[in-house]
Amino acid sequence: MSDSFSSLGHAPVNTSIKELIQPLASGKGWMKFVGVVFIIQGALTALTLVGIIIAWLPIWIGVLLMQSAGALERAQLSGDPAALKESLARLRTYFVIQGVLILVGIALSVIYFVVFGAMFMAMMKSGGFPH
Repeated sequence: MSDSFSSLGHAPVNTSIKELIQPLASGKGWMKFVGVVFIIQGALTALTLVGIIIAWLPIWIGVLLMQSAGALERAQLSGDPAALKESLARLRTYFVIQGVLILVGIALSVIYFVVFGAMFMAMMKSGGFPH
């Protein structure tokens, strides 16, 4: 299998961490912004009774993004491969959490449509809507 991306895992020896990280580091401001928005969303969610139970999730996501952006900045300034690895690990966790949340949302939507579809069908079978 030969594709143009097969050599990405083996960067040339003269390519520095700073050069490799530049495309991702150019978006670190947006990462910080989205992280702050998630933290604010979590704080606002915690103001409701039910929200207290799930408020930790957006706060955690926001903290992950802020930590990733900070590690990215350290890697960009110092060329530290450990900081780059930390940043990418935090980004991976962010995307895993988002993926799980999307799957949970899809499953809940399917359950919602099945339950309310069955209720609607039962109402129609028993003579329609009450007057």
